[in-house]
Amino acid sequence: MRQPRIIDRSCDEQFMRLALEQARLGGEQGEVPVGAVLVQEGEVIGRGFNCPISRHDPSAHAEMVAIRAAAESVRNYRLPGSTLYVTLEPCSMCAGLIVHARIARVVFAASEPRAGMAVSQGRFFEQGFLNHRVLVEGGLLAEESGELLRTFFRARRG
Repeated sequence: MRQPRIIDRSCDEQFMRLALEQARLGGEQGEVPVGAVLVQEGEVIGRGFNCPISRHDPSAHAEMVAIRAAAESVRNYRLPGSTLYVTLEPCSMCAGLIVHARIARVVFAASEPRAGMAVSQGRFFEQGFLNHRVLVEGGLLAEESGELLRTFFRARRG
């Protein structure tokens, strides 16, 4: 019988604050302020923010950037035992990448009612056809992340 994983949540807020810093960096560059950090064994191994506009790359979501950086850092396309902290619920593209990278856990801040695939528009990570299970937890620093996004979009409409 498989032993249950013991999850250390003691540093979740600290790592989500690092993801929020990444989101702010993206927002300062005119990108939608979403940030992500990937942590393995208590160490940040990848970080990123949304940058599809500046990179001319529709796949350059915060999660994608952080996961690519992490895979390069550890020189492996699989990232077992890692936790992804992201300021907005992942979309379908990023959810697929999370599974393929074998990330163990996703902690997101704000839900994304229009396109979120963890809980809002679909429960992608619960699909029976997936060959990897991801633990998903939402709502950590959701208000702070949501306010960052609301402020950004108010200024753009302004």
